Amino acid sequence: MLKGNLCPDGALIKVAGLAVLVHEGPARVFECEEDCVRAVEARAYQAGEVLIVRNEGPVGGPGMREMLGVTAIIYGQQMGEKVALITDGRFSGATRGICVGHVSPEAAIGGPLALVRDGDRVRIDIENRRMDLIAGEDELNARRAAWRPPVPRHKSGLLAKYAKLVGQANLGAVIHEGGAEWPWFDH
Repeated sequence: MLKGNLCPDGALIKVAGLAVLVHEGPARVFECEEDCVRAVEARAYQAGEVLIVRNEGPVGGPGMREMLGVTAIIYGQQMGEKVALITDGRFSGATRGICVGHVSPEAAIGGPLALVRDGDRVRIDIENRRMDLIAGEDELNARRAAWRPPVPRHKSGLLAKYAKLVGQANLGAVIHEGGAEWPWFDH
């Protein structure tokens, strides 16, 4: 579990098999998974970068899409240990490398991931359980004041309703306010 100014409510990273425990580099921002996949397929990214895939969280996705596809392409290009990938979406257990998911709060509701711009320095420090955007508080406040929510991907139907009701990843990405009540449990 990581905390920091990019994920004040937390983010998750799988540390098994990681050789590098600190990664700092310039951000490369993508508004959705498909944009990132196109860039990676075209090899339009560089070693050292931090690929940010935002608007894939519970509300933005909606539903926290899994980023296994883009990580598989990165590994197929032998770049898996040379870049980091951060998302408000999720990863499977098969993901390898510096891949941070479940960033909370997510970009679609104005979480700090929404404030990152191309070229910003991002530091992931696994040993100290931190993930931070290297920027001054005044700059972050100015960006926060200028931020506007993205246009929802679904304006009607079940997914639109889900996006309006769902909570954040750190609270289970559920559409109710707490644990389910089971009739056979005595309280």
